[in-house]
Amino acid sequence: MKKIWVTKSLAFTVLSAALLSGCASNTASSDGKLNVVTSFYPMYEFTKQVAGDHANVITLIPPGAEPHDWEPSAKDMKQLKNANVFVYNGIVEGWAEQALKSAENKNRVVVEASKGIELMEGLAEEEHEEDHKKEDKNHKEEAHGDKILDPHVWLTPVLAVQEVEAIVIGLTQADPAHKEDYRKNADAYIGKLKALDESFKTGLTNVKRKEFVTQHAAFGYLAKEYGLTQVPIAGLSPEEEPAPDKMADIIKFAKDNKVQTIFFETLVDPKVANTIAKEVGAKTAVLNPLEGLTDDDKKKNLDYIGVMTNNLEALKKALNE
Repeated sequence: MKKIWVTKSLAFTVLSAALLSGCASNTASSDGKLNVVTSFYPMYEFTKQVAGDHANVITLIPPGAEPHDWEPSAKDMKQLKNANVFVYNGIVEGWAEQALKSAENKNRVVVEASKGIELMEGLAEEEHEEDHKKEDKNHKEEAHGDKILDPHVWLTPVLAVQEVEAIVIGLTQADPAHKEDYRKNADAYIGKLKALDESFKTGLTNVKRKEFVTQHAAFGYLAKEYGLTQVPIAGLSPEEEPAPDKMADIIKFAKDNKVQTIFFETLVDPKVANTIAKEVGAKTAVLNPLEGLTDDDKKKNLDYIGVMTNNLEALKKALNE
């Protein structure tokens, strides 16, 4: 069963889009390229790599915005309505299903990139699960019974390959004339993702410790793939405030295991991570969930491969202390 939370603001956005919509564009842009709309940074990067010169690719969620809290404006809804292709991850975009229905375009190809991937159960605290659902209303949680599924598949190169493959299918469906180019571009990028995967395997196989403490539960797939254990301060939502007993458990774990690094992330206030680090005498470092690039990332010309390589180096350093 899928549960979708829609805020009053989103409802207003839907109404605004309906007023502004007019007729949806069913053709490519004036330059003959596909108009492709993506949800947030990883989907943009993967799509851009596959599309090459055959599409104008944009992302709805702007750089620096936290995707769990974002919702579309009337302008965003119009872009979605006029898109030839829309690419999103699934689960994390709590607004997507309702927005697609409101910005109807029968000729638009929709790619849910994580569809078909076996999703893990999330690590939200069971006793606070209902409060979490109520407070984080923009975060779509796909539930099977009492399970909340983790959307962060893009943080593992092996699963990123599967998302790229889904994007190839979508672009080819929308533009079969360039099928061979999409396949060629995808194969080249998949080669880079496989090389990245090999770097993670090599770099993390013989580390001294296997557990790492991170700000929110975004790295479960990565931990599973490379034999590590994620110890998250918060659950699937980075804005979730850990309960006092959870804070105490994390502090005890860090002290007992002599953890020397507490990881925080770039788009969320690091105060909780800083508090725990101070309590246990540890330092902090960035482990980037790649939910968006910061201005600093862009100045350094970082992309998915670059940020993931930085994540690998940060993990290697922390797990060998």
